[in-house]
Amino acid sequence: MNERHERHRQPLLDGLRRFVASARQIAGVRRIAVLGSIVTAKPDPKDIDVLVVVADDADLAPLARCSRRLQGHAQGFNRGADERGRYIGRTCRWKDCRPGVRQACDALHCGRRPYLHDDLDAIGLNTDVVLSPPVTVSPFVERQIALPPDVEEVIAAFEHTV
Repeated sequence: MNERHERHRQPLLDGLRRFVASARQIAGVRRIAVLGSIVTAKPDPKDIDVLVVVADDADLAPLARCSRRLQGHAQGFNRGADERGRYIGRTCRWKDCRPGVRQACDALHCGRRPYLHDDLDAIGLNTDVVLSPPVTVSPFVERQIALPPDVEEVIAAFEHTV
């Protein structure tokens, strides 16, 4: 892997390490998986897509806080699904998440579930991907595909911390 390639991917992978270390401690987080271009050899991925499966009754505020801390690294840190494998949206990007606070909020049901940004008309995720993502990192490590060496190094480290 060349130096330019590493320069673009490494900050995303460093953010993944920090996100997983924090998010796996949050009550109601059932599974954390990685998908998208980072799990390929694409040299310049613009983001890293992390799928977080949560319990139906999970408080999303701690997960939204964790996601906001890492937003500077990439935009794809906040995909979410329920325990039945349905994509439910992203975490809200604002600290104050409630109906009527932000005119710019495009969540379909703002405030119905605090800190859930359910913009399902803009972003969707196939149920098959939710149920069998390319790489699961928590609560166990499972690979469905061969990974580039830089990603494999990060994923292998998760095996020792599970």
